[in-house]
Amino acid sequence: DASLVGRGKLLQVVTANDSTTRSTTSTSFVTASNTMSVDITPSSTSSKIYLNVTGNAYVTTSSAYFIGTIFRDSTDLGGSSNKGLGNLYKNPDDAGGFLSISVLDSPSSTSQITYSFRFLATAGTAYLNENSSKGTITAFEIAG
Repeated sequence: DASLVGRGKLLQVVTANDSTTRSTTSTSFVTASNTMSVDITPSSTSSKIYLNVTGNAYVTTSSAYFIGTIFRDSTDLGGSSNKGLGNLYKNPDDAGGFLSISVLDSPSSTSQITYSFRFLATAGTAYLNENSSKGTITAFEIAG
């Protein structure tokens, strides 16, 4: 089928890194850092944007969660429920680990979009990139 030619082709990739320890005590999503966001302008309204975030997550308080999500501009791709796209739970000892979140978005836009990683702590303090480990956000535009 000729209408399928070109679908799935990788059109562009943008990435950003952050190696600074970030923290929050907020129970609402906060921007991880200005460097854990990327701007991308899709070439077609049918394009898909595949997003991947990696880093290190840590939470200090027992029975607490580090919850992370990705926002498209002001839209929570995790469903706007404060449940996020991934979480780390601590009970009762220290909890820290590798963070990896991926999601496929269909923005239906050809305007510039900002994707940003945001996180919260349900209690205590949540840390991103503890001990200055490297965090990365990458957006891949895929032809639809």
